[in-house]
Amino acid sequence: MSSISKIAIVDYGIGNLYSVKKACEYVGLDPIITANKSEILNSAALILPGVGAYGNAMQNLQEKDLVDCIYEFHQTGKYIMGICLGMQLFMDYSEEFGIQNGLGLIRGSCKKFNFHDETKIPQINWNSIYAVNNDNNFDIDSPLSSISNGAYMYFVHSFYVEPIEHENILSRTNYSNFEYCSSVKKDNIFGFQFHPEKSGIQGLAIYENFKKLIKK
Repeated sequence: MSSISKIAIVDYGIGNLYSVKKACEYVGLDPIITANKSEILNSAALILPGVGAYGNAMQNLQEKDLVDCIYEFHQTGKYIMGICLGMQLFMDYSEEFGIQNGLGLIRGSCKKFNFHDETKIPQINWNSIYAVNNDNNFDIDSPLSSISNGAYMYFVHSFYVEPIEHENILSRTNYSNFEYCSSVKKDNIFGFQFHPEKSGIQGLAIYENFKKLIKK
């Protein structure tokens, strides 16, 4: 049996693993960086980080035999959190360097920002996240539960996700007058385009809320 604090941070050769690990430790979780299927499946929750190219990420997951492991973990009902590229991999596919198939855990696609002005790509800055429901509060059953509407988070990305189902959108963000999905949810899956571990006190609160969900 695993500790309710033991968290598997999936190591597939692409990601900011150690900053995620430090954030988990800061809020009292017991993170392990691993590509071992047994260790992952015996953990209380899974975090899929990621920085880099979509196709390379999926190839690495396949070569390390982690795709089926992630599917199996998803079926347990235990929580999964994706960060940046990790969240994008939840989609059906990405348009990066042609069509690249994803995990398909959330119906939708990953697209590149397409601006016709001098807007900088990638977006590398602090930006606000906004709730999408009518009361302008974040879902109380999500890691954003205590986060203030309009809170600033740290973003580094050229691509964004576009879920098919509106109910899978947890927050939206505006970049150069273009509104896009900046976090997602579906059943036991949460994903963030921004980096909570690099987003100061509000970002660490996301990890604290994730811990509370795990321990419920």
